[in-house]
Amino acid sequence: MSLTLDLLRHGETELGGGLRGSLDDALTALGWEQMRAAVEGQGPWNRIVSSPLQRCALFAQTLGEQLKLPVTFDKDLQELHFGAWEGQSAAALMETDEQALGLFWADPYALTPPQGEPVLEFSTRVLAAVSRLQHIYAGERVLVVCHGGVMKLLLAQARGLPREQLLQIQVLNGALFTLHVDACGALSEGR
Repeated sequence: MSLTLDLLRHGETELGGGLRGSLDDALTALGWEQMRAAVEGQGPWNRIVSSPLQRCALFAQTLGEQLKLPVTFDKDLQELHFGAWEGQSAAALMETDEQALGLFWADPYALTPPQGEPVLEFSTRVLAAVSRLQHIYAGERVLVVCHGGVMKLLLAQARGLPREQLLQIQVLNGALFTLHVDACGALSEGR
């Protein structure tokens, strides 16, 4: 039996753009509005599963209370840990670590940010989370509140893109995408 996942990216955060990773910054008022607008008229969902980082979790809890849906948290849906690059913008990294950043953008699987999480390990944990969701909630529609990197990874898988194109996928703050997970775990995109 298949599972439908509506993937919602968190909205704008207080610390702004750049590589947020494991940083636990809060949403701005605009960030809350981006997420509310994205889910308006969507669903219905059977439940909400969220990254435990507050930029996802607080919205998930609030929405769950409003819709009277169960909310659970899965640490495997957290963003890629960028190590020494966390909190930095691409522009700042171009000044301090241009070559490594360029290699990372060209193929994120081939270069790990200093003290960061390898993208292969990130991929393994995110796909394991999706597999668990499919096993536990098959036949349901689940809203997953997560991060841009998680969504890019899953969309790349669903679209059959080569790994080098992972970071070319655009996922704006408050973006909502629908994926289907079939009984064998294969991902496909669409309503």
